[in-house]
Amino acid sequence: MPRGSPSPLTQGIPCPGCGHKEEHEPPLSLHHSREDGGRQLKRERTRRGTGTARTAGPEDGRMLSAALSIGVLLALLGSGAAGTAPQGCDIPPQELTRMLQILERSVAESEMPNPSVLLAFNLAGATGSNGRQHLLKQIEEDAVKRAQKDMSSGQVALYTLALLSSCHDPRHVESQGHSVNLLQVLEQKTHKEVARLEEYGVPLTTLYSVGLDVLALCLTSTGDYEQDAIILAKQLLNPESQIDVDTQAVVALALECVYNRTKLHDTLDLLQEALKEVANSFLDKQAEGNGVIGNIYSTSLAMQVLETASKFYAPREWDCAQAFSAVYSYQLQQPMAVAQALPALVHRPYLDAASLDCSVVAVTIPELPLSPSQDTTAQEGPPITVHYSVSNDLKGKPFDFSTTVSVPAGSTLLAVLQAAEEAKPKEFSFKTKPTSWGPMVVSIHELEGSEADRTFWQFFSGADSLQEGVSVYKPQDGEHIRAVFSTY
Repeated sequence: MPRGSPSPLTQGIPCPGCGHKEEHEPPLSLHHSREDGGRQLKRERTRRGTGTARTAGPEDGRMLSAALSIGVLLALLGSGAAGTAPQGCDIPPQELTRMLQILERSVAESEMPNPSVLLAFNLAGATGSNGRQHLLKQIEEDAVKRAQKDMSSGQVALYTLALLSSCHDPRHVESQGHSVNLLQVLEQKTHKEVARLEEYGVPLTTLYSVGLDVLALCLTSTGDYEQDAIILAKQLLNPESQIDVDTQAVVALALECVYNRTKLHDTLDLLQEALKEVANSFLDKQAEGNGVIGNIYSTSLAMQVLETASKFYAPREWDCAQAFSAVYSYQLQQPMAVAQALPALVHRPYLDAASLDCSVVAVTIPELPLSPSQDTTAQEGPPITVHYSVSNDLKGKPFDFSTTVSVPAGSTLLAVLQAAEEAKPKEFSFKTKPTSWGPMVVSIHELEGSEADRTFWQFFSGADSLQEGVSVYKPQDGEHIRAVFSTY
């Protein structure tokens, strides 16, 4: 895949996130009681009840609840890194509310539990969310059921991070009378990934996945994460490597974790060199992209690195306000994109997943009606024309088909594919499967992507690779969409 193109994860391929304060303590010992938090909340309620006020109506109650909930949440976040953020680098309360509401709704609407959403809830401090409680139970059930046989190493790593941030021990996950040791599973799967990477230069899934693996293992002081980090650092420093921004960011977070733990001087020197290379390249890309680093989705992951790795790009300074503004202006709507952005926006990176204080007051998300600008329902307009083609010259008999379809303005790319299939089912038949980024196209014209062959269907608008999935991207009138069978 050419440099700068989105990773297979961004395309929807399921390869799929060292607390600084306790970097030399085993993070699994940090399980906090919620009893003190309950007493603190009771005292807070008592203090609030001592004043006198006019009789309030239901709307006043909802607005007050919203103000108090988000106010407490921002105060809690302010006790950490966010409290020292430069001007323009703190998330506005209304934007935090909007993003948390998107995550809350996604729990009920999603076909599969999303560990990135649970991780975002926890890092943002929204542990009182009803959706979060339900999702935690789903994550535990799914981990017990599928971790060993049906999950990639990167998926196991995300589930581990999500449970760590919930102050649940990933070594002993229970559900319906069964249990699983996620760290044991993760260690086994990571070993296979790294062995393949060393022998063939590519892992079983993706480098992004291995970055998540090493980060989760480092957070829990499990396995050979230091040796794995050395291999990842050499990948970043290899001038022939073509690594996209989101993969660089996740790998850099893993290297930061190991850098904060290792005492081996040679390892420290190698990790420092790799982290300097990545961090400075992110600053360069942000300057070139007017706040965007790679694409809008990879920007938030890169922001986590720039927030935590200032010593690796000093004396240069990071214009965090420019990056924050770029993310805000995009008004992210896709739940996975929101979940990926929130940690950076609240200054709680994945590196904090094992050091959260679960005894603090749980803050609920206000249930307020969405404004028209927050409504994610597409408004259909007059018909537009979209040109659509599919091609393959990698596997089996080559083919190249083209058609033109008419769909209502505001329709997603998925509607274009459905219209093409309805008009010419023999040429444009396709199949999807659910992923955390929404439905992923796995087959077109009966040709299916394969992890073993490292093949997938990549979508382009003209010559530019799409940065959104088929259920999110909305083609314009006269646009030419191409689906190309590709390798990663």
